[in-house]
Order: sequence, then structure tokens, then C-alpha cells
Amino acid sequence: MSKQALSIGIIIGNRDFFPDSLVEKARTEIIDVFAKMNIKPILLETSDTKLGGVETYKDSQKCAELFKKHSEELSGILVLLPNFGDERGVADTLKLANLNVPVLIQAYPDELSKMNVVNRRDSWCGKISVCNNLYQYGIKYSLTSNHVSFPTDAEFQKDLLDFLAVCRVVKGLKNIRIGAIGARPGAFNTVRFSEKILQRNGITVVTADLSEILGKAEKLTKDDASVKQHIEAINAYAPKGKTPDAAMIQMAKLDVVLKEYVEEYQLDATAIQCWTSLQQNYGCNVCTSMSIMSENMLPSACEVDVTGTLSMYAMQLASGSPSALVDWNNNYANDPEKCVLFHCGNWAKSFLPDIEISNAPILGTSVGVENTYGALDGRTPAMPLTYGRISTDDPKGIIKAYFGEGELTDDPLNTFGNRAVAKINNLQGLMNHVCRNGFEHHVVMNASKTGAILEEALGNYMGWEIYNHKG
Repeated sequence: MSKQALSIGIIIGNRDFFPDSLVEKARTEIIDVFAKMNIKPILLETSDTKLGGVETYKDSQKCAELFKKHSEELSGILVLLPNFGDERGVADTLKLANLNVPVLIQAYPDELSKMNVVNRRDSWCGKISVCNNLYQYGIKYSLTSNHVSFPTDAEFQKDLLDFLAVCRVVKGLKNIRIGAIGARPGAFNTVRFSEKILQRNGITVVTADLSEILGKAEKLTKDDASVKQHIEAINAYAPKGKTPDAAMIQMAKLDVVLKEYVEEYQLDATAIQCWTSLQQNYGCNVCTSMSIMSENMLPSACEVDVTGTLSMYAMQLASGSPSALVDWNNNYANDPEKCVLFHCGNWAKSFLPDIEISNAPILGTSVGVENTYGALDGRTPAMPLTYGRISTDDPKGIIKAYFGEGELTDDPLNTFGNRAVAKINNLQGLMNHVCRNGFEHHVVMNASKTGAILEEALGNYMGWEIYNHKG
């Protein structure tokens, strides 16, 4: 996923009393950088305007028409300022194109040995003017780490990679389709959400009755070719441990139907009623199927946590790697900056090097352990951590979220299920924010450092209320 090439439009700003050679060289440089980074550039030819730059209103019209022609594939726009640039030219292009995609503003640095008329850029000043105009026009934009930088600089290329991730998140969330399979567990008011608020933000929820899924699964037999194929796939995914063959067949049948449902409704993610009807009326857990989907970048959350799986999808888009839904579950001894993350468990295989299909002991106390096979057992080792949560705040009529970064550790943890130890600076302050702002006990973890990307994508471009916990 992270290796997929994105198309980015390029606006090269220019002003006629600055050296043309600066624009010409910038065009060549950025094309080379894009080629090395596997990015498809969409930009004017040198025959379309003076050196392919944008300065006059006619230039803006030509560039905007080019962008509109490629609107289906364009994920974002890079504004390149090899000199001061014409702020109106940049703003008019974006206004006329009306793409509503992320915009990154770059500006070249001047060199002390080249401050003469032939080489002077004044891009430092020009960037401020461009941003001022975009602000006036109501166009949202992103900034580089340093105010000025060369496209060939490692720092700028890191900025560009982060910008691509922002583009993936924004584009991916605009038309996401989430399957809500079954009713939320009656005891879990915490996972309630507003479909209407989500829909206003381009997020569609497709509902299905759990009985329809289970009914179709029950009609399948162990002799059906599709069931045999899914048993093989499950065995290849994780060791079965002590899971009985009968439970493996039930899991495979359910897996067949879920796959068909996802394909029929073209879903990007699912949230499933994982207890207790499934165990009582069907006789297994759906955790393994959910883990397989999440590992294959089709995130699946338990307890019909729709905004939980939305959080998984957003973090997956930001990092290019699977996410997992977890509980903020336990303190870790007396350490105020560590806690235990847990679920019973459906985490993607990427988090579980010692993965094994097992049962769910806690759930088994009420529905019978024999009916809970399909849960996964495994410990997540030390790795980077980005955590976070998206939620609808129905009284306010908004979408809000929090994110932050930390570490998963190898600290001893003698328990069962899917489990991890997290270290987060000022964890007590974070828990205070979670509790005071009515967030759910579910949080999402991702093996990355993408908090700033999520803040930019969801706060700046989606317009959601964001808290980024800096610790």
C-alpha cells in the first residue's frame, strides 16, 4: 500500500523580474525527485507557459484545466517556489481547479554567495505572500519543516513523504464504506455513534443483520470447495493450537460469508458484533477472520465499533501498515507512564509473531469456553507506537479525535489473549483527556510514528477537532 504511486500536481511559481534559469532548473529537479520517490508528476509542459511556470491569469487557467483533466487521480498539489513567485497565480490556479485536495508549499533558500541580481530568489518572502493569499481564498495548505529547503534535501523529501501520507488519509476517508455487521452489544453504550455525522463527512455505513450472515454460513458444509479453501487459508495464517476441527470448520464457513459480503458491498472496513450472539447461536469467535482482514488492509473492529474501525483505517492510510483495535485495559504495576493494551483478541498478524488460534477465557465464563474458539493468543513485542481514536461527538454535532506517539515495550506480561505493554509520556494526562472528553475505552494502535500526519490530515483538511498528545 505504501509503495503505491500517487499522482501529485505541481505549480511552479514565477515572477518575470527574477531569473528564468531558476524556474527551468526547479522543474528539472522536482521531476527527478519525483521519479526517485515513485511519484507521478502532473505539471505544465515548457511549451504551455513560459518554462512551464505559473505567473499570469492565463497561466493559472491552463494549469487549472490540466489539473481538472486529471482530477480523478490527483491526490494533492505541490507549490514550488524557486523565486518569489506570483501569489495570485498560485491562488488562482487552486481556486479555478477546485480540487479540494491537500496542498504543500515549498520555497527555495537563497545562498549567501548568490545574492546578486542573476541568482537572488527571495522565495522566503514569496512563501509568506503565497500563504497569505491562500488563507484569504479559504484554501487549506501544509508547510514544510523548514521555511525554505531545496527539493534535493533529505529533510524536504521526508516532508514530501509525510505529505503523501496526508494525501492518502484525506483521499481515503472521503469515500470510505464501512460494514456494520450486527447490533452493538447491549452493554456497550460506549460504541454508539452518529451515522448522520459520518455521512456528512463522506463516510458511509452499510448495515447487515448478524442473523443473515450466520444463516448463510450455516447453509455451507465442510465439503464445499470454498470452505475447504478457507480452512487452508486459516491454517496457513496461524497455527490452530488446540482448536477442534469442528470449530475450524465453523470459522471457515463464517469467513467465506464475510468475504462475500465485503466484496458484494465493496467495503473498505468492517465492524462486527463479536459477542455474545455469535458464540451462543453459532459456536465460535470471529476474531481470526477479523485479524486476517485487518492484516490484508481491510480493517475490522469488534463490538460493532464503527468509529473504531474508521480510526484503524485512517491510521493504516497514514502508515501503510495494519492497525489493531485495543482496550486501554490495565495499569502496568506502579509505573505511571506504562499501561497494558488488550483484546481477546483479533489483532492483525503483524502485531503477533507468536500468533496462535485459541479461545477467549473471559468471554467463556458466560458463553462456555468451547464456544469461543477462533480468538487469537499472542504477545506484541517492542515496536514504535502511534495510538489514537476518532469519535462522533453527537451533542456537539462534530467528529473529534485524539492521537499521540509512544513505544510498545518488551516488559514482562503474564496473561492471555492479545496483549502489549505501552509506554507513553504523561500517560496520566492523556487518560485525563480521554475521560474528560468522553472518548471510548477502545483505542487503535499502529506500529509507526504518524501522529503529526494524522493531525494534519484530520485537523487541517478534514476540519475535525483534534488533540495531539505531545506528552
